[in-house]
Amino acid sequence: MNKHSGPPQPIGSLKQFEILVGEWDTEGTHPFFPSAVHGHSSFEWLVEGALLVWHFDWERPGPPNAVSVIGHDDSVETCSMLYSDERGVARIYQMSLEGGVWKMWRESPGFSQRITATFSADRDTIVGHGELSRDGSNWEQDLDVTYTRRK
Repeated sequence: MNKHSGPPQPIGSLKQFEILVGEWDTEGTHPFFPSAVHGHSSFEWLVEGALLVWHFDWERPGPPNAVSVIGHDDSVETCSMLYSDERGVARIYQMSLEGGVWKMWRESPGFSQRITATFSADRDTIVGHGELSRDGSNWEQDLDVTYTRRK
């Protein structure tokens, strides 16, 4: 006898991420690359309102292609993102999205990262600035990305 009556229910703290759902063209700059790199991101619900999947694909040369799953532990305010890329790198980031500002961060000895991205008024462009720190106090440029929603 099945004790479960249905699929997981939407979680209030993930509803703000609905704005990301869809297809996005990306353009990034990074200290390792001499010119802008181009790619594509897509966001889709794995479980409506409960788990969001983010695919990040870049043209070559470019940053690593990656897939992430965004979810929420209901004991904390922020969401968590499980990141995995083609290099075999796996990381856990914290994430928030409120007031048109999307933030991602991870604090890890030897390699911390933070990204702050801002939505345009029409919600069809996101401009993100990334930074990294190897010592927890000095920050340098990491990947900056502009997302443009595909129409």
